[in-house]
Amino acid sequence: MMNLLNTIMVGLKEIWAHKFRSLLTMLGIILGVASLVGMAAIVKGMENGLKEAMIAMGGADKVLLDEQDVPAYQEHLAEEAPGRTMVDVMALRQSAPLIRLVSPEMALNNCTLTLGDKMVNPSVLDMNLHTLQYGRFFTDIDEEKANSVCVIGTGIRDELFGAPDKTGQEIVPIGEQVLINGQPFTIVGMFARYESEQDRKERELAKMKAKEKQIGPARKRGWGRGGGGGWAFWRKNYTVYMPMNTMWVRFRSAAGLNNIPDPRLSDIDLKVANLDRLEPALQQARNVLLMTHRGIEDFSFRTQENQIQSIDSQIRNARLSGGIIAAISLIVGGIGIMNIMLASINERIREIGICKAMGATGLAIFLQILVESIVVALVGALAGLVASFGLVRLLAVVSPAQNSPVITPLAMLVAVIFSACVGVIAGLFPAFKAARLDPIQALRYE
Repeated sequence: MMNLLNTIMVGLKEIWAHKFRSLLTMLGIILGVASLVGMAAIVKGMENGLKEAMIAMGGADKVLLDEQDVPAYQEHLAEEAPGRTMVDVMALRQSAPLIRLVSPEMALNNCTLTLGDKMVNPSVLDMNLHTLQYGRFFTDIDEEKANSVCVIGTGIRDELFGAPDKTGQEIVPIGEQVLINGQPFTIVGMFARYESEQDRKERELAKMKAKEKQIGPARKRGWGRGGGGGWAFWRKNYTVYMPMNTMWVRFRSAAGLNNIPDPRLSDIDLKVANLDRLEPALQQARNVLLMTHRGIEDFSFRTQENQIQSIDSQIRNARLSGGIIAAISLIVGGIGIMNIMLASINERIREIGICKAMGATGLAIFLQILVESIVVALVGALAGLVASFGLVRLLAVVSPAQNSPVITPLAMLVAVIFSACVGVIAGLFPAFKAARLDPIQALRYE
């Protein structure tokens, strides 16, 4: 142990004795480690952003039941296709145990309040991963009596009543009335604000700054997505929900042809009980729907599986390309270490000859040169880790993304281990050369 510590100290002294040369030698390692950690941080930030969007859309276990044209062999039955109705909802709940949640929705588009008000069943909270922050959700009494109540998102609140100011003071419009297509509704609840991690950090940073002087309450105009929260977050914030029966009585009871009530739903969302059994669950749901639709296949299932595969593919490709770039930089750094160690041996031939004449074995010389090579690589790796923090910070400032880069301990550990391996490989040939020097010839070397 003492010999190893002495060898490490000798290596550090060599680095200190030739500062500029050592810095140039370590530059490849520094750039390689910084690029490896920086690329891993960018990929991690991208992965977090994609996962946030996935969660905002309801999670990987959510399945959308879409309408579709009947197959060619059933074209003669097209006019008899029932579409998605509450009969489907009740049948799925009773006869499809592999489906743990069924949420019907009926949308009222192009109304005077929002771009997409919906009548929903209370299961929508679990289905779309909503969080009720203020007030309450609908009760059985609201549903039975078709009460004119609604629950809104924070985007609707911002448009109608004003957005929170920079101190975080929120307006909670519980009990206030709004008009939906001219009909009054009372707000009984409001969801939490949905935002990406980057937006949350920016909002918290804004709270720490001095509040700007303004006249009147803070307001945010326009229906833009704003804040870089992404479509999934924006859609959840700009949503109004009302009870299913209320939507039916007030808006949809005479919405069909010739003022005949249209029983069809705008959407049916499903959640499977076990994601590992997705295919059996979909087959079970398909069998139930074929019964309620009298064999007419005017529906299809849309899962998040393709999106999950796309996310995995993007992350895998980004990691591969970043790893190749970083590996090239580290290999270049290893070549620089090998070159400088060979030059160092030529400068220290007489010193090595004296050590051997005094009894140093070839193995001891070999280990000393090898450890010096590893020390150079590890010092470069530590400097690279420091540089990676600066690089990630610079990237966040110069090119702000939806989700900021995240430096992970695993990426740092991999970078240091890879650098140590490069140091070992780069030091092998110089160490062998030094260990095989003849002490007599080394003492005669000028």
